[in-house]
Amino acid sequence: MCGVVGVLSPGQQAAPIAALGLFALQHRGQESAGIAVSDGDQLMVYKDLGLVAQVLDERRLPSLRGEMAIAHCRYSTTGSTLWENAQPAFRLGPQRAVAVGHNGNLVNTRHLLELLPGRRGRLAGSTDTELLTALLAQEPGDDLVAALLTLLPRVSGAYALVLMDDAHVIGVRDPNGFRPLCLGRLDAGWVLALETPALDIVGAHYVRDVEPGEMVAIDASGLRSHHFAEPSPKLCLFEFVYFSRPDTNLYGQSVHAARQRMGEELARQAPVHADMVMPVPESGIPAAQGFARASGIPYGDGVVKNRYIGRTFIAPTPETRAAGVRLKLNPIRENIAGKRLVVVDDSIVRGTTQLTLTRMLREAGAAEVHLRVTSPPYRWPCFYGMDTGRRPELLAADLQVGEVREYLGVDSLAYLELDRLVAATGSNAESFCTACLSGEYPVPVPDADTKLALEEETVRAPAAAAPEANVRIEP
Repeated sequence: MCGVVGVLSPGQQAAPIAALGLFALQHRGQESAGIAVSDGDQLMVYKDLGLVAQVLDERRLPSLRGEMAIAHCRYSTTGSTLWENAQPAFRLGPQRAVAVGHNGNLVNTRHLLELLPGRRGRLAGSTDTELLTALLAQEPGDDLVAALLTLLPRVSGAYALVLMDDAHVIGVRDPNGFRPLCLGRLDAGWVLALETPALDIVGAHYVRDVEPGEMVAIDASGLRSHHFAEPSPKLCLFEFVYFSRPDTNLYGQSVHAARQRMGEELARQAPVHADMVMPVPESGIPAAQGFARASGIPYGDGVVKNRYIGRTFIAPTPETRAAGVRLKLNPIRENIAGKRLVVVDDSIVRGTTQLTLTRMLREAGAAEVHLRVTSPPYRWPCFYGMDTGRRPELLAADLQVGEVREYLGVDSLAYLELDRLVAATGSNAESFCTACLSGEYPVPVPDADTKLALEEETVRAPAAAAPEANVRIEP
């Protein structure tokens, strides 16, 4: 889920550009933010817990000087929410100093840990990104590009990376391309970003996507492309369903238009007699618009979203998740009372949002609540970059649709069929990972939750012990 940006901007400071791009990706990570910059001599990393605006404010950015930068906002899938686990991760090793921002999740961390000499007590944090950074810092090779070409074939899982040493800004995408990464052109430089709106906001022209299994290295001499693995595209289908901004383009398709088509397909698949179609904001809005257009049922707003509340599905307990839903969503009673409602949402993971929302709509006087979901039942955990917990925590894991309907207390429930969902994206089924919906994992995964695996295997060392004269980390 994390957001990543990389910038090389000859003749101007890169940090403000990278920070601006990161604002466009705030929806992908709300736990911490950080930036690494280089002026060709000194590599500086600044990171902290909090939102982008809290960490990279106007007081901090002027001190982050250099024509190269990478930036990151975090949503944790490996490691706890600690300062040490904020990114960019940094390492000063025997071969090089390197900073890394990572979106995704590695699935062979225990194997990679064996490659790190004296591994216990050698990691500053407890994330797969910290481990990858430590390995890169020790990997032999003339430069960071050579080290990556040697190390990446040993890495398994999902990764869209931005990396930096004192001479390069690098973007890397895993051979399956589970997570997106795109390349943009500035007047006199380059930008790497996870989603295309980040390019729009910084004034960069979209050039192309970084291909699965490709590394793009940018330095003073220009841009070079290296293919380190045979591509087998498997973009996460939930990038279309939920993760990405609606103004993003994936596989050459508008996410907003695809979500509207999902709603239209759902209206054709599961029609219902009702008075109003309402979305669960934000990702449910385009789909509800499509459902209303295809069904002829008027579209309306049934709830108001508090935009200053973060994601609730990653809260630690059902009670806190339910409280978070009530903080985030509040019903518009005059639009609801006495009406038969079609409620359109993107997915049901644990069911907390839908259960609490249904109760709120009933309390506001809704006559009927018909839930329509623009993805199939979410039955298997994701190991490639989404923290959905263990399978027993997933509502639909062992329940039939009728049992889910009864649990949620809705009058009817329909999930969009997988083939209709894929058709709505405008791409072919072979180009997507559908593991959370089908149980078919493109890359072998561990048989247990790996979120805290590295905390169990390592002892954290003080992050301030590594830097030397040409490197600074600011707490």
